[in-house]
Amino acid sequence: MSSPYYLKGSPLNVRLNSVIGWLARHGLSLAGTAEMSVRGRKSGRMQRIPVNPHTYEGTQYLVSARGHSQWVRNMRAAAGGELRVGRRVREFTAVELPDAEKLPILRTYLEKWGWEVNQYFNGVTAKSSDEEIVAAAPDHPVFRITVKK
Repeated sequence: MSSPYYLKGSPLNVRLNSVIGWLARHGLSLAGTAEMSVRGRKSGRMQRIPVNPHTYEGTQYLVSARGHSQWVRNMRAAAGGELRVGRRVREFTAVELPDAEKLPILRTYLEKWGWEVNQYFNGVTAKSSDEEIVAAAPDHPVFRITVKK
């Protein structure tokens, strides 16, 4: 059995993510980015990473373009976290979607964020066939998030 897909960021990607996260933390969201905090499953400390919250048919989702990353593993354990842009912090709960429900979310995510994330989808783009996107779905966890009131 092969291990779950995960594409580790290059040193440049890691640096850019830290800059994008810093900007979101200080109130500047680039194209809708936010800084997500999720409790570490081993350390118990809040881990921060910039994310692209995606809205599809009025519901918000978080998509892991790089695959089964540390934040995905932490989210599975914590089932929620916080999204921050500046002083605005929104707590949320998260439920992971089964692969069979990911097609429309992944397609619209790639339409909006493809310029940034296509490199992590191994040739799959918003213009790919349904079959190609469905085949890529197991490599890209998707969480439906519900912001707490």
